[in-house]
Amino acid sequence: MVDVVRYGTEEIEYSITDNSRLISRIRIHVNPNGRIEVEKPPQTQLVDVRTAVQKRARWIVRTRQAAGDARKHSLPRHYVSGESHFYLGRRYKLIVSEEGRTASTVRLWRGRIVVTLPIADPAAVRRRLKHWYRERAEAFFARKLTELVGGFQGIDVQPGFQLLAMEKQWGSCSPAGRVSLNPALIKAPTHCVEYVMVHELCHLLEHNHSKRFYRLLDRHCPDWQERKQELDGLAEQLLVD
Repeated sequence: MVDVVRYGTEEIEYSITDNSRLISRIRIHVNPNGRIEVEKPPQTQLVDVRTAVQKRARWIVRTRQAAGDARKHSLPRHYVSGESHFYLGRRYKLIVSEEGRTASTVRLWRGRIVVTLPIADPAAVRRRLKHWYRERAEAFFARKLTELVGGFQGIDVQPGFQLLAMEKQWGSCSPAGRVSLNPALIKAPTHCVEYVMVHELCHLLEHNHSKRFYRLLDRHCPDWQERKQELDGLAEQLLVD
C-alpha cells in the first residue's frame, strides 16, 4: 500500500507493510535510493501511520536529502590527490606524496589523509590506504567493544571479533558468538559504529530478530533507528572502492 503526506512544499510518498515479527511500534525507513518504507504492527490503523509519518516528516525530508547528496558523490575512487575519503564520519582530502626512497606511510594531517610512497602509483596508494584503514579499524573496534560490553548484563567476557569485508553488511554474529565487523565501518561516524556493535552484542544474547532482541536494542541504543538510517544513507559513499 502507498500513501502520501505533505510537509511544507515537500510531498512524502511512502509504502506501508505489515511486519510479520509482530513489532510493537511503527518503524520508518529512508532507503539510500530515497524510497520511504513504513513497517507497522498488523492491527495499526492507517490514520496512526499517517500521524507517525507526519510527526517524523522533518527528519524524513532531511534524511532523504542527505541520501540524494550521497548518491551524487558516490563515484569510483582513483586514489589520486584531491579525492575525498572518510574516517570516523569526517571527510578528508587525500594527498599523495611521492618521495623517492622514503618508506610508505599514511597519516592524518590538518584535515588531510597524506599517503607517502616511493612511487605514486594509484594501485599502491589503494593498497596502502586499505591497510591503514584495517589497522585503525582493528584498534578502534577493540577499544569500543570493551566500552560497550560493560553495559551488557549476561555478557561476561570480551567477545572476539574479526574484520570481514562485506558488500552489503556492516556486521554479523555467528551462532557460536563470533562477531564480524566490516573494516569499512571505520569510515562511519562513531555513533553509527556504536549502533552496529550494539546490534551485534544484542545477538550474543538473542540470536534472531525476535521481540526480545528489539527490546534489548531499544534498551541499549534507544535511537538506533536514526543511527541506522544515517548509516544506510552513507553506505554508497563509504563502501565505494
